[in-house]
Amino acid sequence: MTLFWLPLIPVTIPQPVTVNAPQHYLIAQAVPNDKSQNPSLLDVNPASGVVEFYYDLPQAIPNLPNSVPPLSNEGDASLLKPDQNSRVTPPNTVSNEEKAVIFGLNQATTVQNNKIAKIIVTAKQTGETKEWEVPLVTQSSSTIRKTLQNDPTTDEVTEIELISDYQEFDEQQKVITARGNVTMRFTNGVITADRLQVNLTEKLAVADGNVILTRGQQVLRGDRFEYYLVQDSGVVFNANGEVYQPSAQEDFATTLPGDASAGAASFQVLGDRLTANQPLQRITTNEGYQFVYGSRPNIIGQKPLRSISGGSVNRLRYQADRLEFEGGVWNATDMRITNDPFSPPELEIRAKTASFRNIEPLVDELTLSDSRVVFDDRFSVPTFQNRQLFDRRNRRPNAYTIGYDGRDRGGLFIQRNFSLIDTPRVSFQLNPQYLIQRVISPDSFPESNPNNEDTGIFAPSSFGLLADLDIAIARRTDFQGIASFSSLNLDNIADNVRSKLRFRQRIGDINNPYLLNVEYNYRERLFNGSLGFQTVEQSYGAIIISPTYFLGNTGITLSYQGSLQNINADTDRLDLLPTNYTDLTINLTRFQSAVTVGKGFLLWAGLPLEPTPQAGLRFTSTPVVPYIQLITGVTGVAGFYSNGDSQLTLTTSVGLIGQFGHFSRTYFDYTGFNIIYSKGFYNELSPFLFDRFVDDSVLTLGITQQIVGPLRIGFQTSYNLDTGQEITTDYFIEWSRRTYSLLIRYNPVLELGSINLRISDFNWVGNPGYFEDSGIRPVIDGVRR
Repeated sequence: MTLFWLPLIPVTIPQPVTVNAPQHYLIAQAVPNDKSQNPSLLDVNPASGVVEFYYDLPQAIPNLPNSVPPLSNEGDASLLKPDQNSRVTPPNTVSNEEKAVIFGLNQATTVQNNKIAKIIVTAKQTGETKEWEVPLVTQSSSTIRKTLQNDPTTDEVTEIELISDYQEFDEQQKVITARGNVTMRFTNGVITADRLQVNLTEKLAVADGNVILTRGQQVLRGDRFEYYLVQDSGVVFNANGEVYQPSAQEDFATTLPGDASAGAASFQVLGDRLTANQPLQRITTNEGYQFVYGSRPNIIGQKPLRSISGGSVNRLRYQADRLEFEGGVWNATDMRITNDPFSPPELEIRAKTASFRNIEPLVDELTLSDSRVVFDDRFSVPTFQNRQLFDRRNRRPNAYTIGYDGRDRGGLFIQRNFSLIDTPRVSFQLNPQYLIQRVISPDSFPESNPNNEDTGIFAPSSFGLLADLDIAIARRTDFQGIASFSSLNLDNIADNVRSKLRFRQRIGDINNPYLLNVEYNYRERLFNGSLGFQTVEQSYGAIIISPTYFLGNTGITLSYQGSLQNINADTDRLDLLPTNYTDLTINLTRFQSAVTVGKGFLLWAGLPLEPTPQAGLRFTSTPVVPYIQLITGVTGVAGFYSNGDSQLTLTTSVGLIGQFGHFSRTYFDYTGFNIIYSKGFYNELSPFLFDRFVDDSVLTLGITQQIVGPLRIGFQTSYNLDTGQEITTDYFIEWSRRTYSLLIRYNPVLELGSINLRISDFNWVGNPGYFEDSGIRPVIDGVRR
């Protein structure tokens, strides 16, 4: 193996060097030279570098062409010239030229004053070494020499490590050629290749043959790679690789000026060729990105979504005929991008040209031309949008979305998001809405227009608005303000607006904190089981919510919350209303506490299929694990009101949840189910309607069934067994694939519907290769959830 140090500036060695190859080690001998032939050399303060060679025994040297450099006294260096195809035109100007040192495995540099070059020749087997000190000067004019002497930046040294099975140095052309298992490590990346040449004059590195560039989590592969070391720019031919967005900003960034350790080379080679090229393995799925068009309430018995819209797709892979980069900006031609680790990809974006850059912290921009979305390498549709933002902050997508809200907005509507303020700490967004169904069929939901407002095409009541203000005050503290207008008719503005102001403080462990909410609500819409929709006219107070605790190794979970609020809401208790009342609203202060304990018992579990496109990942982003589980839970709630009333409840629940099949075969290979029975006990009833405990015997049932291929249908329903009344029923149909899914759901009881688009987020290790190959909150057990 050969390792050496060299200066990356134009240099000339005034003393010719003769190189001989003995049996066990390489000897470099400095041949005396008459200095009088070049007297100018005596007046120059030369730059310096270190050249260090390690040679194996002769029988270990690979049998490659030009395996022994020609003797310099023969004057034949043409055999070491770089390939003509590897030369590219350098940039017109290079400011503040840097000196770089290519150094060996000992990781130590003896260059201090940057004036003398040490040639160190070591016999690898015996450890015998010889040293020569050789003055080095530039080949440039005296003007350039003076610039180097007077420029304070020339004291800085950029360290580059080059390791390979075989290396040669053309002293006349100033070209280093490395062959066989080549690894070049520099400040912000690692290149591995079969062959690599470095032109010291032009600061240009050219690699070919299984080229891999690794920068942190970013991986770039290609057949040929041309890279300017100083400008941090280059071009890759027949490129493919991966972009990991969370660290893209750091990985694509250049060295920080004040970072003293940024230029220091690591002892560990970062680019492991075997790991980078091994077959795909450890394929895992993260949360991904989801868009929810419409209103999606939290349904009793179902796990609510963590967020209505949001998430992220962190790892993407791409392929391009030609990819140019400069710093953190990447430009490509004939680009293909996908979140699918397998080929051919199920879902991809193709574009004639593409440009990727980081525009601010946590935000990346992708600009495309002639782009389209391709499904299963067959069907394609235009994107109609050439600019995509990958925003890892909690932001709504800047796009047209479709919603459905029968009770407030008369059914189907369309909205568009506009970000008026968008900074890392402050976000202010407006969502103008056009109420399509109210205009076309105003009688579909009469309760959505109680004041019989005009519903013409351009009438104010045909428009709505959603305003959202988010302020990150500190790491643990934030503020949110939301205002929802179901009509822009200002004459009835009090009946058409719902709003919330919330101050949130995280307490304790930041990863699993207590949440303290101090909030004000105006006309908050709640759904309380058999009592249906209830509106709380006004409320203000504080709520503290605990994290979920796991009690030792018992499998028991525990959580609790407490609140103190002043509430204006409707009642049916005439004794609480004044004599000459005009409405059913009363004002009381309520203190409420709740605690929930639960435990699951795994009755049976099968094994998942392998995470391959033909098996476990055929129709789903995560291999299905068949199982049956018994779940149990107890919830206790205590509510005390300022008029002396109280509501104490205890609810026990027991049920079975599970799934069968692997969702891999074409027909009926998946069935998911849940059946839960809840029984409640109470002493008195709340004076309010919105938190009254009325459903004390409830059966919840849900089924999801694969019909054919990726098509699944299902429902989720809850019944009050005492009255036989349907509490709520949710129907859905889903088209599920490995990389994406489309879910359409509708609830006729709540008069709500939504379209849910999920984009999967995969993570993997290895080389994938080329491409061919709502505003409604439920009340449960009297507690607002």
